[in-house]
Amino acid sequence: MSFTREQVEAAVKSKKYAWFDSNKDYDLNIVGIRNSKTGNTVTNRFDDWLTVSYKINGVWQYHIWPCTTDPGITHTVQRLLNPKGVARLIPGQYRSSHQIGLHQGKYEALVQRQPVKVYRDANKDMKYDENSTEEGLFGINIHRSSPTGTSVIVDGWSAGCQVLANINDFSKLMTLSRKARDVFGNKFTYTLIESKDIV
Repeated sequence: MSFTREQVEAAVKSKKYAWFDSNKDYDLNIVGIRNSKTGNTVTNRFDDWLTVSYKINGVWQYHIWPCTTDPGITHTVQRLLNPKGVARLIPGQYRSSHQIGLHQGKYEALVQRQPVKVYRDANKDMKYDENSTEEGLFGINIHRSSPTGTSVIVDGWSAGCQVLANINDFSKLMTLSRKARDVFGNKFTYTLIESKDIV
């Protein structure tokens, strides 16, 4: 499954979220798309998408990459890092929510700088529950999985973070983010929608 930039833009605008359409280069629209077809089942797969839309010299550029917007089995089933339950980001637009910083103190990624809203699921039944919610700073970062190649299984790569499957895709995201930082400062809006929102 794939989506066009125009489809992503229309879905974001249909929810009355901001869509950055300035004529400045690298005004990034970073939009995650959660796979609605999997429902609330824990798939432990990189079966979601991360998209980036921006202009260079007035011409739209667009990337769509495999990712996960959901936590993996290691944290959902085997152990919980938080007694309240594993975090799963609630769809929405989080203005200026991220900045370039160190993920777990190890390497540059887009790290959370403003509160976001998450579901909390603590019953380990291989279904993502959406009954309990929490808002705050939880380290819901946008980062890579394996430092080499492409990951297939999520497992411990995400306990709520938005994680790219392929290292080259992540490297491209960070290159674009650094260029955007030079123009707009070190703050990035992240928007999460669902594939069912796209027509």
